[in-house]
Formats: sequence, structure tokens, C-alpha cells
Amino acid sequence: MARPIARVLPLLEPAHLDRDFDYLVPPEMDEIAQPGVRVRVRFSGRLVDGYLLERLERSDHSGKLIRLERVVSGERVLTPEILKLVGAVAARYAGTRADVLRLAIPPRHAKVESEGTEKPEKPKRTSKKAKAAAETQTTEATGDIDESGAESEMTRGDAADIEDQGVGTSDASDAAAQGDSTVKVGASASPSTAATSEAEGAVASEQQSGGSAATVAAEFPLWGRYLHGHSFLTALAAGRGPRAGWQALPGEDWAKRLAELAAVTVRGGRGAVIMVPDQRDLDRVLAECVALVGESAVGLAAGLGPSARYRRWLSVLRGQATVVVGTRSAVFSPVKELGLIAIWDDGDDTFAEPRSPYPHAREVAMLRAHETGAAFVAGGFSRTAEVQAIVESKWAHDLLADRSVLRQAMPRITAPGDTDAALERDPIAQAIRIPAVAFTEARKALKDGGPVLVQVPRRGYIPALSCAKCRTPARCRHCNGPLALPDSSAASRGVLRSGREGVAEAQSPACRWCGITEAAFRCGACGSRALRAVVIGASRTAEELGRAFPGVPVRGSGGSAILNTLPEGPQVVVSTIGAEPPVPGGYAVAMLLDGWALLGRADLRAAEDTLRRWMSAAALVRPGGRVIVMADAALPTVQALVRWDPVWHARFELDQRTEVRFPPAVRFAAIDGTTDSIAELLSEAKLPDTVEILGPVPLPPGARKPFSSGDSPSEVERMILRADRHTAAALSRALIAAQAVRSTHRSDAPLRIQIDPIDIG
Repeated sequence: MARPIARVLPLLEPAHLDRDFDYLVPPEMDEIAQPGVRVRVRFSGRLVDGYLLERLERSDHSGKLIRLERVVSGERVLTPEILKLVGAVAARYAGTRADVLRLAIPPRHAKVESEGTEKPEKPKRTSKKAKAAAETQTTEATGDIDESGAESEMTRGDAADIEDQGVGTSDASDAAAQGDSTVKVGASASPSTAATSEAEGAVASEQQSGGSAATVAAEFPLWGRYLHGHSFLTALAAGRGPRAGWQALPGEDWAKRLAELAAVTVRGGRGAVIMVPDQRDLDRVLAECVALVGESAVGLAAGLGPSARYRRWLSVLRGQATVVVGTRSAVFSPVKELGLIAIWDDGDDTFAEPRSPYPHAREVAMLRAHETGAAFVAGGFSRTAEVQAIVESKWAHDLLADRSVLRQAMPRITAPGDTDAALERDPIAQAIRIPAVAFTEARKALKDGGPVLVQVPRRGYIPALSCAKCRTPARCRHCNGPLALPDSSAASRGVLRSGREGVAEAQSPACRWCGITEAAFRCGACGSRALRAVVIGASRTAEELGRAFPGVPVRGSGGSAILNTLPEGPQVVVSTIGAEPPVPGGYAVAMLLDGWALLGRADLRAAEDTLRRWMSAAALVRPGGRVIVMADAALPTVQALVRWDPVWHARFELDQRTEVRFPPAVRFAAIDGTTDSIAELLSEAKLPDTVEILGPVPLPPGARKPFSSGDSPSEVERMILRADRHTAAALSRALIAAQAVRSTHRSDAPLRIQIDPIDIG
């Protein structure tokens, strides 16, 4: 046996056991025990799962080696590229490789694996013309992976993070750290590339790019609306790895644009990964990808079920599928010769993994694009501060439309009382929930046969109540939970339950936590029995609009009843945020209600998230339509919406966070636990001298405690460690080492560490 030693990574929870162990390969397992397969090994007297990383001729261990217990399957599910990515993610997020592997590789389904290779795909992966173009491409001299030729720098120290982690051979890391541009696309490169002279490569590149540019411009003309849009597609077709922050135009068919990026990548003989926030977006993008690339596009999401999901994942691993459309876990898809990673609406909180080590899909995608040299696109109608940071660092570049093109595509957006003349016409426009101008525009649109969209931040009927006299929030006497007026099915359909038209049947408030009805409410502060609504929900809004527009259909979208499509014609659609259904031709009018409820949240990302939700709704309005946002026109977020300038708002947010030293300008590590467990960890951590310790502070509202319901202590607090970007990798290494020491002490006090969490506190 040439290599009798198997290096195995057991899937163990203790942090100090996150390392490789050597085992002896029995002769009968020599053929099947290959790198990347699942194995079962005996560790400390018990059988544990693991992955075989490599085969060696000899071991550094001087003692007796234990034999492999068994090879679970001959399928090599852990590829070298994913193993390198897993190590980089674990190092960045101060976690263990075992935790990351549980996120990256789905559980095995034996029946699906035994089915073998599926039937060949109908569409060819690459045509002869594409193969010839790819062969011509191998004669190019090594060039910048950025289409504009800028230096390959990770944002604010991220390249240093990866370099310090020591992941694999780190060719891409060295290139980024030194400003070099020799990153190869995919796992392997043609040997002839290194032997080709620069002059020959330049000639081939010039000829190839000229033909590709003309072809791309003719086949995908709508990308010409964006500055350097066709150049970006040409770089993709040429096998380079451009990176961009793409701001889609209002009304843009963004799903089709992403599918076009994937199609261009596939034609060049490479694969693509597209990540979207939810299943509705996944279905939309997947349909567009199938229309362009055929059966080589698959969708991956948790809702598929174990067998269907594993079957599709295996098709990606075996090279049958070259385009993957999925949610956050799709970023780990083992696509062969990866050429593109795209993420849509990266500000959505569903991209933040709720399981240890809590990585964000955008950051993992950036790490993977950096390691493989693949193209990276972060698209959306709005822009996050994190994407703006990588654009300002020149790691990525803007992909925007000219202002003249934007003005033709965008609706007219106004806020009540935004001018002196508007205030003179309606002095109370800023004080009421729906001003007269909104009703006037809605009536006009409905009369002309156009649909009207109404966005409401909260679902339900009246989700929050307070004392009518002293404004103290109404609380339950039993559990101190918030009281709300429940939503009856009749009221939600706009049916009045009393004999007198226009008056709904009175109902008693109920607790939103325990569900107990509070029939005799009395304020604990002033003793008053009167209640008032703090927030109006979507159901109550639909009821009121049904009375205001008699004879017009009023539809609701939100919660468990989200509408995917709507017919044409006059109608009022009341939707909660994120559940707005598209309508053919676009909406004529959109009303964005209760802006104060979104902007007034005690959250670092409140303004950024509000603009993202507003722009997603306003993008559904037809060009020249009306969007009326009920918020103070002087606020920067409202001004960014009125001008449709998400880049300016992202720059404004980034500057503010840089000034007060918040992410992404710095690296945060949030440590949640009891006072004793946090003190134990910090006493073992050898933190860099420049790290600041902030806190303790309470957990953010709604944040999950790092404990199960049975052993949750009464007091859980958060300690925050703040480090500059150039010391971020050292902070993660210190936390990893401290967790390893703590696990050797067999401390059973639960603790949670999150790097750059979404909710800071």
C-alpha cells in the first residue's frame, strides 16, 4: 500500500479537538478510502463521523495508530476547494471546521447516493465554438482579475485576514496581499498558459475581447443601460474575475439579468452560484436560468427535503449542474471550475446564518471569490455599507446606470409636505397617516384602471396598544407581554360584523405572548381604562381602504398568505414589507406608510434596512408612476429614496460608522453569556493590545439567548470586542485559542461568539 496513513478530521464539538488525526487504512479499504470521503473513526472509545482529508506515506505520530473503522461512502463529498474555504470561514468567524462543515455539506441520503449518476443533460455544457474560444483564452498572459485593472485588495484588511489564516497554498491570498494579479480561475489551469509569452497573450486577448464584446452587446442589450455593463459581461466571457456592486434600475427584471450573467459564465466553461434571500426569489431566478442554460441549472434550499436536496447537491458535485440558485447555504456548493458568485439583496437578514459559527453569506462569498479568482457581484436596488466599503477599497467596482437612464426608469417619489406649497395646500399632511395627496393619486390611478400598492410595516389588526390617557404601553397582567387587538377573519376580509354599516364589532385586547384575553384593562400608571392604537396593522389598513374605495378589490399579501402574482386591473394591494407581489405593467401608485416605525428602531442598520425595503417596493411602480412615502422629507434616508441614490446613502452610512468605529469600518466580536462565562473566556484570551472591550450590555431585543429553554439563566449579557481591520485576524485567532483552553477545562457554561453580528445591541 503506497499511502497507508489517512489524515482525518473528526466532527467533534470541543474547540481544542479541531485538528487532524492520523489513522491506519486497512488493506480492504485502500481503494475506497480516498480524500474527501465520509468515514467513521474511533475516538476516545466512541465512534464519531469525520472526513478523510488526505492519504500519507508516514505519520508524525510516534505511537500506535488506530485503524479506520469504516468508510461510510465512496462519494468524495469534500473537495479541496471547499476544504480550503471551510478553513478560511472558521478562522474568520472564530469557529471550528466541524461546525462549518455541517453548514457546507448536507446530511447523507444513502438511497439517493446509490442511485448513481443521473441521465446526461440535454443541453451541452459548452458548444464547440465556446470550447475553441476557451482554448484560445489559455494563450492569454496573466492579467488582472478586475476588469478595470485595479489592484486586487480585500476591503480594509480582509486580504491580510486570509493571508494570516494560512489557508492551503494561499496563491490567491499572496496575490491580493502583494497587489499581484496572477489568480487563476477554477481549481486548475492549462500548463500552456505559463509558457506563453506576454506579447502572444496580449494579441490573443485583444482579438478575443473584441469578438466577445460585440457578441455580448448584441445578445444582452439591456446590460448596455449600465456604465461598463457590456465590459463586465465581456470579462466574464473571457474567463476573468471582475467584481462589482450592481445597483439595478427601478423596474429592472433583475432575475433575468442574473441569469444572463450565469449563462455567459457557463458558455465559458465555468460554473456559477447565485444566492437570493427566500424561496420566492429562488423560484423566479431559477426559472430564468433554466430558460437560458437548460437542465444544468438547479435550485438548492432547505425546503426541498433531505432526499431532493441531496440529489441536487450531488448533481453539482458530479459536474452535471453548472449553475446553482439557492439561499445562504448555496455559497458552499461544490461547483466545478467556479467562475461567478452573485448575491442579490445582501442586506436581507436571512443571509446571516443562525448556527455556529454564524457566518454571513456575503462574507463567505467574498472569501470564496478571493480564493478561486471567480467573479463576484453584489446586486440590489439599494446598497449596504459593507458593499460600499469593498467598492471604496477598489476590491470591487460600481456597476451603475447613468442618471439620464435612471430618470427615464424611475417613478416620481415625494413625501407629504416636502415643499412650502404642499404644506400650504395641506397643513396637516405630515401629521396624519394617509394625507389627502395620497388618496387623490390613488383615486386617479384606480379610475384609470391602474393598481395601487400600500406597504405597511406591521401585520395584524392593531398589533400594539397603549393607554389613551398617559400613553403607557398596554401590558398583560399575567406575563407582562404587549396587548394587541386580534385580527378576526371577518375583519381581515373587510366584512363588517355588526348590523350598522361602517362599524366593526368591538373586541377585547389579547396578549401577544400568552394569548390571554384582557377583558377589563386598567392602566398600571394612571388607572385609565381607555386604550389607543400605537401601530395600525395591515388588516386594519385593508379594512379602512376598503371603505375609502368602495367597489374596488382590496387584496392582502403577508404572513402565511403571500401573493406571488396578480392580474391586471384596478385594485388595492395591502402588503407587509417584503411580501409585495409584482403586477404586469407595474403599479400606478405606491404608498409607503408608517415610515417612523421603520426608521425609529434602535438598530444600527435601521436606516439602511428601511431604504432597502422602500426601494424594493418602489421598484415595482411603473416609470412615471407615483410613490408617496409617509416620512419626514428632511431625513437623509427619505432624500436618498426621492433622488433614488442608494450609493450616496451607503457612503453616508459608511462615513457615519467609520466616525463612531462600527462595522464594517472595524471588526466586532460579540460574546454572549453569563458574567462568569464571559470573564472566564476573557481571562484566557491573549487579545492584541489595540482591542477595545466594550460592555457589558444587554442582549438586543429579540436576540436568541445562547442557551436552551431548560437551562437559560435569568441574566444574559453581551460583551463586545472591537478591533481595527488590520488586527481582526489576530482577534479571531485569540478567541479560537481561548475557546480551546476553555474547552479543556470542561466548562459547561454555554457561551456564544459572533463576529460582526447583524444585531449589535
